[in-house]
Amino acid sequence: MHKLFQLNFIAASITALMLTGCGDADTKIVEKDSIVAESDEHDHEDGEDDGYTIESMGRLAVLSAESNVTTLYDLNDNDLLDTFSLIHDSSSLTYSADYRFAIISNRSEDYVGFIDGGLWREDHVEHLHDFQQAPAMSDFELNSSRPTHIVKHDGKTAFFFDGDSESGTSASVQVLSDTNISSNISEVPTLSFDINMHGVAEPNGDYLVSTVRRDDAESTSTNTILPDQVGIYHLHDGVYEQEQLLDITCPDLHGASQNGDYTVFGCSDGVLVVHEHDDVYEAEKIANIDALDGMRIADIYGHEESDSFIGIAGTTLFSINPDNEMELLEWQPSEDVSVVSYSFSYEGEHFIVLDSEGYLNILSAHNHDGDINWELEERLDISEEDVSTMTDDMSFSMTMAQNGHYVYVADPLAKHILQINLETMSIDGDIEIDFIPDSLVWLGIEEEHEH
Repeated sequence: MHKLFQLNFIAASITALMLTGCGDADTKIVEKDSIVAESDEHDHEDGEDDGYTIESMGRLAVLSAESNVTTLYDLNDNDLLDTFSLIHDSSSLTYSADYRFAIISNRSEDYVGFIDGGLWREDHVEHLHDFQQAPAMSDFELNSSRPTHIVKHDGKTAFFFDGDSESGTSASVQVLSDTNISSNISEVPTLSFDINMHGVAEPNGDYLVSTVRRDDAESTSTNTILPDQVGIYHLHDGVYEQEQLLDITCPDLHGASQNGDYTVFGCSDGVLVVHEHDDVYEAEKIANIDALDGMRIADIYGHEESDSFIGIAGTTLFSINPDNEMELLEWQPSEDVSVVSYSFSYEGEHFIVLDSEGYLNILSAHNHDGDINWELEERLDISEEDVSTMTDDMSFSMTMAQNGHYVYVADPLAKHILQINLETMSIDGDIEIDFIPDSLVWLGIEEEHEH
């Protein structure tokens, strides 16, 4: 399961900041020692630096659209830290549950690999202890059939492997913490199915809330590769075992999210809302409303600080209240643009929509008589380039900081990455690059949310 990740470190003067699209320019590793406090004193006043925590804006991992290279930048000074040559072309980039690792996945190659961003936090009970090191390629890998949906929640990352009918490979789920990855865990907690499916699993402590594909003769899905039920699985001795199978079906299930209290799945006839009550999981169905007009919600976004979810049908946005309500958002993207990316801000008070015209649409939640309404607060033009010249292999992309009110947006035409302050609704700075970016993720030490 674990093989040495092939990589290419090439060093030279960082002041040149030169990186070609093929990844063969010189870079330099910036060595930073782990932060280790010498003092044993722990009687600091609240808010004082205790010698164990560090202040860092984090790091940015950027995947090139021109080559199989990922580049890491230090967001404190925008310096280039290192470049990493990946094994496979056409890989996808995301982050791990605690934002320490950049996750490189390749569905067609049955491959998942990891880059250690070099910033992480450990809970030493009497104090929190932060660490800072140079980025490094991990030799830890996952190699199972068709990795597709990668879901993060509360310190756990669930990797759903779809399997493959042609080879007779069944679907499976593997669950890891960042500590598991850094320690090269040998026995990965796993849920194994007896059939392939295009599914998703939401981690919740020692439980997995996962899709279930029934026999084609029983399935209510039009496309039977899509599951139509949800099961509850509990971890026992490294294996997830089914404890419940929820009765309410969810035809053509696709898309899932959770906010800490509820887990929501998209169905062709509505959304399935799952929650725990007295150690038993229960489910209700919120039926589709007329505004869907034959569409279905296939992507769902949630945040632990937000009571409502955002559901996407095509490019139409819906607000989902888990207490049995769905409604069309008052604001919608223009008909002549496509949407590139969606995301909640790190504290959940904004929902961000990045569109193909280079506008960052910032929606804010407002409470009206107990109901949460999302309204457009700002629409920022983040590109001075002629977007009509953008080729099919180019796209804007964005990522959210998890320790401040910042969103980072990559412009493939201008070849730079903008830092946008969501408090001031302004552009604070940029990182100049000399390759076309494909996608980017923020890595670093997440600020704890107050529930």
